[in-house]
Amino acid sequence: MSRRRRPNLSSASKTYPTDGRRRTRVFMPRRRNVQLAEQAGQILIAGVAGASLSAEERAWFERIRPGGIILFRRNIEEPAQVASLLREADRIGAIPLFRCIDLEGGLVDRLRDVIAPMPSVAAVFAIGKRHLFRRHGWLIAREARALGFNTVFAPVLDLALPESAAVLRTRAVSAAPWHVIDYARGFLSGLKMEDVLACGKHFPGLGGGAVDSHQSMPVIHRQTRLMWRTDLAPWLAVASRLPFAMVAHASYPWLGRDSAPATVSRHWVTNVLRRQIRFKGIILSDDMEMGGILSQMSIEEATVQALLAGIQMIEICRDPSLILRAYEALIKEGERSPAFRETVASAWCKIYRSKKRWLQPTRRQNLSPSRLDRLRDDVNGFAALVGEAAVVSTDPEPWRALA
Repeated sequence: MSRRRRPNLSSASKTYPTDGRRRTRVFMPRRRNVQLAEQAGQILIAGVAGASLSAEERAWFERIRPGGIILFRRNIEEPAQVASLLREADRIGAIPLFRCIDLEGGLVDRLRDVIAPMPSVAAVFAIGKRHLFRRHGWLIAREARALGFNTVFAPVLDLALPESAAVLRTRAVSAAPWHVIDYARGFLSGLKMEDVLACGKHFPGLGGGAVDSHQSMPVIHRQTRLMWRTDLAPWLAVASRLPFAMVAHASYPWLGRDSAPATVSRHWVTNVLRRQIRFKGIILSDDMEMGGILSQMSIEEATVQALLAGIQMIEICRDPSLILRAYEALIKEGERSPAFRETVASAWCKIYRSKKRWLQPTRRQNLSPSRLDRLRDDVNGFAALVGEAAVVSTDPEPWRALA
């Protein structure tokens, strides 16, 4: 891959785009006097059950018109089908979607069966060559773009600490924050080369958690000063380059600090991430179906409290009943409370302006066999260079039997 100089990405106001090329922006309809129901829909990133939209899913998609869609391996059969599913979902809404996918490589690799297994971040980092960090991000972005995605939920900024070794495994880079920063900077540069939006995860850090937040809420006892030197250091270093930040369903109750999950904690979301770290992008919840949050409160309470904490987008990855309940909770609370109505309007405004600024028209999908073969060869060649054997990928919902 060419080692041409890449632009300076240090300014938050220039995150997308900064390379001097002229961009064609996606068409965003002008929205005046937007109703609460439309605003509430844009706050949600929703998952669907299968490889195509069912009649029921089309109905609630038309009703809610979510701000984004996320696909999992259960939704992915072959490239043309994925592109078709994303186009259909996008056509239903009045505003273009964030088309999202988890693509980290290794254990979390939704496209391994339709393209090729991507090496894990731990394996790539172990080589110790910075240009490979960027190549890792670039290949993942090429995969995403080829199938019609515009947003990748990566990189993982959690530390690879002993407490979380059995949970995070090869998803985390290192216990040293400067190593995490080094990898993340290269990876983000790779995504940027294909104009794919990144989402750092999982704020403020799952490295000290001994349980999987998909199943129950980790309680992480780490001193505030220690977290600023370690867990939060990657966020401080790359926050200006992240369009999205995903907040974890974990509790950090050190010395009487708020013991609620970070997802619904104003201390973590607004005071730390937004004000102290000065993150300017969209703050996103982790999947609200996870045990780490639903073991603590109902989906309605979690959705409302997350927005009050400062989150702008809510991710619900499969269950349509939970999606509808969250949507109705936003509307009901907005109708009851003028202050919450303003909170919803503010989140909607952030989402709308971000889409207007970041999104580009979906590229025409040239999913020819030769193009896919070249991409497959590039990924396989990279895996051979890294030297990691293919791993058995796990869905991040291991307690569910997902098709």
